[in-house]
Amino acid sequence: MTTRMDASDDGLDRDGDDRRGLKGRGAARKKLLSEEIFTKVDYKNPQVLRTFITDRGKMIPRRISGASARQQRVISTAIRRARMLALLPFSVTGD
Repeated sequence: MTTRMDASDDGLDRDGDDRRGLKGRGAARKKLLSEEIFTKVDYKNPQVLRTFITDRGKMIPRRISGASARQQRVISTAIRRARMLALLPFSVTGD
């Protein structure tokens, strides 16, 4: 039988759950955007920009893509310019 003192040493409660309430959030580090892909980001290159757009036509947020704030600004500007030149669609039509 473990005492209350033994259970507090490893950071777990009596059920074996983490007492801090994290439950696995933030355990895995997100993958950073590689520099070779980032150098190819340009409004004239819609194939690369499609990787940062969902199938519904929305921009993927930086918490999912793993881009830094500066990289995300460059990506969003390139997507907006490509949309204005009709290289990328603003939205997807329902088929």
